[in-house]
Amino acid sequence: MYKDKTIAVVIPCYNEETQIEQVIHTMPDYVDKIVIVDDCSEDNTAKLVQNCSQNDSRIELIKHNQNRGCGGALATGYIWVKDNNYDIAVRMDGDGQMDPSDLISLLEPVVTGETDYSKGNRLYTGEAFKMIPKARYFGNSILTLLTKIASGYWHVADSQSGYTAMNSEVLITLDWKLMYTRYGQPNHLLIMLNVLNFRVRDVPVKPIYGIGEKSGIKVKKVIFTLSWLLLKNFLWRMKEKYFIRDFHPLIFFYFIGFVFFVLFIFLFADMVFGWVKLGHIEYISALGMMFSFMFLLLFVLFLCLLLLLLFVCVMFLLLRVLLIISCV
Repeated sequence: MYKDKTIAVVIPCYNEETQIEQVIHTMPDYVDKIVIVDDCSEDNTAKLVQNCSQNDSRIELIKHNQNRGCGGALATGYIWVKDNNYDIAVRMDGDGQMDPSDLISLLEPVVTGETDYSKGNRLYTGEAFKMIPKARYFGNSILTLLTKIASGYWHVADSQSGYTAMNSEVLITLDWKLMYTRYGQPNHLLIMLNVLNFRVRDVPVKPIYGIGEKSGIKVKKVIFTLSWLLLKNFLWRMKEKYFIRDFHPLIFFYFIGFVFFVLFIFLFADMVFGWVKLGHIEYISALGMMFSFMFLLLFVLFLCLLLLLLFVCVMFLLLRVLLIISCV
């Protein structure tokens, strides 16, 4: 226990035979339960965990008979923790990239009631740029910006960090079966937390790389998958939080901004078509395009968001960065 609160650590695992024993052996003594969810690993992960459980009674091994993704494994673990009435649920991965010495920093604001959900921020330290692989660093930074927009948590950074702690209220309130199951689960969870008005806090943690961990992430595929996920759930958050649960005039600004965006695209296409076919630009089309763009900026920049345009620009920038990195 930690300050009279029972602590359960959920560890989703998929092919982590090289690191899982070290993760278990370095788990702090104040952790009451270690819930390890083997997501149908193809190596000896489950066997190694079973061997460790003979010497550590805190271990609870749950096996999936088919791969459900990291989010699916987490959902299984969180549901088990909720059903067994633990006060705090922590997520640590089985790849050894989360320093157990940072756990108290994550627990403290949750245990004291200062926040409902705390998450590690590896970008806080000045050493992050040197320690984190450059492609991941730049990709994480871009996804952090997009997640700020989609989730509404402007004070939260390092959106891809999975080192988290949450109280029992979060555990009970969220429907874990609705959480996104693949890469992008931390982003989706932040959006769900915002809709339900939970408090979220960043906690500085140490980034750990180069210890033998393996990443199965395909960057180019993730970019477009996550972009769609964030856009879709941004719209869902607008509907749920500002229209259904508690009406807010904010929704009008987004709607009007979107209307002017569509109008701008139509008038721009009409102007280009006239230029190509007639050899000159129609003044009416040009003025209409200019005014629609001005109103678009008026409504959308008023909210500090150019979401639709920003997604396109950021994706182009990220692809350029990845291209430069791959050529070096």
